[in-house]
Amino acid sequence: MNSELTEITHAFAHAHGLHPTDVQALIVILDGPAADPLEPPAAPRAPITPKVLGEHLGLTSGAVTACLNRLEKAGHIRRVREAADRRVVHLYYEPGAREMARAFFAPLARATDAVRGDFTDDELRTVVRFLAAMNARLTTRRQHDQDETTAGPAVD
Repeated sequence: MNSELTEITHAFAHAHGLHPTDVQALIVILDGPAADPLEPPAAPRAPITPKVLGEHLGLTSGAVTACLNRLEKAGHIRRVREAADRRVVHLYYEPGAREMARAFFAPLARATDAVRGDFTDDELRTVVRFLAAMNARLTTRRQHDQDETTAGPAVD
C-alpha cells in the first residue's frame, strides 16, 4: 500500500511541477498541527510555521525556504505574517490548490470509501487504533534514533 500511495504522490507532484517533498509539505500544511488521530478535528486547525514544517519533514531552514518558494510560486500556498509579531510567518493552503488536489485525489477517495464499506464500524475502529499505535511507536523510534545520532558517541 505504501508504494502505491508513493506512486500516486509522485504522479501529483509531476503533474504540478513539484518535488515529492513539496507534496509532503502540502499535506503537513493542509493538516496543520497534529491532532488525535482517533478524533476528527472539531474546527479548522491552526496554521503552521516554516520552522514546524521543517521539523516535521526533517528539512533544514534553507530547504524549507526553497520548498515554500516553489509552492508559493505554483499557487499552492501563501505565507502570512502574524499581526501581533511580524517575525512569525504562518503557512496557508490556497483554496484553489485545495480544489485542485481534491480533484486529483478524488479517485483515491472513492476507492477508500469503497473499501471502507467492506468493514464494520468496529473493524474500522480497530484498524484506526492499530495504525495510530504503529504511528506513535514509529515516531518514538525515529525520535530515539535522532537523539542517539545527535548525542554523539558515549564517553566513559
